[in-house]
Amino acid sequence: MGFSGFALVGVVFSCLLVATSAGNFYQDFDITWGGNRARIFKGGQLLSLSLDRVSGSGFQSKNEYLFGRIDMQLKLVAGNSAGTVTAYYLSSQGPTHDEIDFEFLGNVSGDPYIVHTNVFTQGKGNREQQFYLWFDPTRNFHTYSIIWKAQHIIFLVDNIPIRVFKNAESIGVPFPKSQPMKIYSSLWNADDWATRGGLVKADWSKSPFTAYYRNFNVTSFKSTTSLSDAGLLTNELDAHGRRRLRWAQKYFMIYNYCTDLKRFPQGLPPECRRGRFL
Repeated sequence: MGFSGFALVGVVFSCLLVATSAGNFYQDFDITWGGNRARIFKGGQLLSLSLDRVSGSGFQSKNEYLFGRIDMQLKLVAGNSAGTVTAYYLSSQGPTHDEIDFEFLGNVSGDPYIVHTNVFTQGKGNREQQFYLWFDPTRNFHTYSIIWKAQHIIFLVDNIPIRVFKNAESIGVPFPKSQPMKIYSSLWNADDWATRGGLVKADWSKSPFTAYYRNFNVTSFKSTTSLSDAGLLTNELDAHGRRRLRWAQKYFMIYNYCTDLKRFPQGLPPECRRGRFL
């Protein structure tokens, strides 16, 4: 099912917006590993990561963020990308780190990419949802966004929400709201699990595998953790956005930890009983 007939989601921003900055990869990021497999060019407007048989590559932001909207345009590895993972995520450091993940699992040519999402709090994740994309993410750039506020996290693809993870601290579920996080991305070999559970391995004759990044943007929100703030309680998605969320989850979700009874034989995690959009 295509999406050409739908308008983009309306996202309601409150008075919490305090700063918006378009990024330059030279100014805002450091290449952290992979040597010359990571490149910044076009005056800092474009970045590429590559993976070959020897090594992958990665980068991280120079700044940390506590609440905000992070946008990045990616063009994923084209052709037979089986065994590769392109990760784009927010993370703090240490054994009790918080993390908000997009991971793009490579495929055999012609198969759809899988977008793997996860949320870690105090070092614990296991909150995976996976989706097929409704377009070829290797032909053009598409925008992948994370909205992180004290009451919820929203994952968006081309401004279409695919997942909402709500703050359920009231029922004892930890939520990432106190540790500033940096932005990370990496392209690496995961052919022991990434494609069909590791059944399909990387074809190194097709390497180097390369992904491209552009149009990084950050909109910072107030660094407050108070849920009593009227702005923080503003519903981020309007009715139009909630319909798009249901559309994405109905037609493209392929895994949801909140419905995996085999994985949780003693009962689903408590946040899974809070509503269908977690």
